Amino acid sequence: MKKKVSAKKDWRKYWKLGVSEFNTQYFNVTKDGELTVKEGNYIYNIHQIVKKYGSSMEIVFPFILEDRLSDLIEYFDAYMKIYGYRGKFFYHYPMKVNQNKEFIMPLLSEGAHMEVTSANELYLIKKLWEGEKFHSKIRVLCNGPKTGAYLDLIIELKSKGLNIIPIAEDEGELEDLVKIRGDIGVRVDLDMKADSRWDKKIDRFGISEKKVLALSKIKNLKIMHYHMGSQISTQKSLLEGVKRGFDIYAKMTKIHPNLDTLDIGGGMSIPYEKKKFYTAKIMANKIVKLLKKMSDKAGIRHPNLAVEWGQYVTAPAQMTIYKAIAEKPIYKGNAKSWYVIDGSFMNDLIDTWAIHQKWHVAPVNNANSKDLKRVWLAGSSCDSDDKYTAGGTYMLLPKLKDSGDQYIAVFDTGAYQDALASHHCLLSSPIKLIAQDGTIKVARKRETAEMVGKLFGWGNGDK
Repeated sequence: MKKKVSAKKDWRKYWKLGVSEFNTQYFNVTKDGELTVKEGNYIYNIHQIVKKYGSSMEIVFPFILEDRLSDLIEYFDAYMKIYGYRGKFFYHYPMKVNQNKEFIMPLLSEGAHMEVTSANELYLIKKLWEGEKFHSKIRVLCNGPKTGAYLDLIIELKSKGLNIIPIAEDEGELEDLVKIRGDIGVRVDLDMKADSRWDKKIDRFGISEKKVLALSKIKNLKIMHYHMGSQISTQKSLLEGVKRGFDIYAKMTKIHPNLDTLDIGGGMSIPYEKKKFYTAKIMANKIVKLLKKMSDKAGIRHPNLAVEWGQYVTAPAQMTIYKAIAEKPIYKGNAKSWYVIDGSFMNDLIDTWAIHQKWHVAPVNNANSKDLKRVWLAGSSCDSDDKYTAGGTYMLLPKLKDSGDQYIAVFDTGAYQDALASHHCLLSSPIKLIAQDGTIKVARKRETAEMVGKLFGWGNGDK
């Protein structure tokens, strides 16, 4: 039932904290077994925060966003200089990953360009620009199906001087976009698949390699874009995509005189499970070196390079905290008990259910406990799928004691989870806090029953 751990254990190492390769370099455990996060000279005690504000809870760390983006840009810029690469590097943040303002603003401040996929996302860009919080030189790539409202907004913002570049997803869109003044792009459906969570046999986005190479001259074609998938698990897959994408790009430059940018899309993976993995620094080195070699061999100018690695930048900048509110025995299973939490995986961390995402889980308090138990976690909804079993294995967490509450941290929850969140069983969303410059601010209050009810048409006057 229980697992004894040595009293001399290095608890930071045990919980895989303080390791830059795992994106946990900011996290530590105090001598009292409490989880902390370090921002420069500021230290946030997560246990003290959750006791003050309650759970369930999401905490966003903007400084982690800023550090990750700043480092990423520096990697590419440095290797371009080292290898004599004459193209420019552009980071485009895909808003679909996390549209919350507390994510967007820090990224813009660190030099991010943007990528949007809907009229509503582009509308947010418009509001930022009208509020003088968005420079007109920041480039916005417009992917996704171009509805009438989306296309109208693209034309409106381009006419006002914003650097908007629509990317054609299919031949029909391309016919509409070539009529627009200013730069456009085209997405190519590469005839290859990556080792990733993108498990579709047929991609509905992009124009086939054959058809894109048969296009007549397009004077305002600026960008060739491809996207291979999410959470690409191997360096080989990333680099094979770059090779094939560049081959198409090189052929297209002979037809389209202004084509100068290769956008390799998203897919840069992060180590959710805290195992050894490739790093952004390694990939920046290999991608720049590869493109330099292939460009020189093809006798063409080095393309400007754009990436859309959204999950890589945002996921580690948020954590979700739950309290274990009950324990139930498991008589047949790798785990010995369910810990029931005061939140919901299906609502708050839907990738747990949707794509069977594995998370890094660690205790917020009692992290120096020598008495650990094999457990699974169960959400507070009435759905049997509202659970997390670490892929059917187990998690080791402190044994619950009558003397106090046990809080549990789920790491790397900053990508996709908020936009995909639901209200199954009318459960409330967690309170959202911003930890920045040594202070804590409430970005979203914990929802009341009345607030959730209004989302489903139940107003104040209903009986």
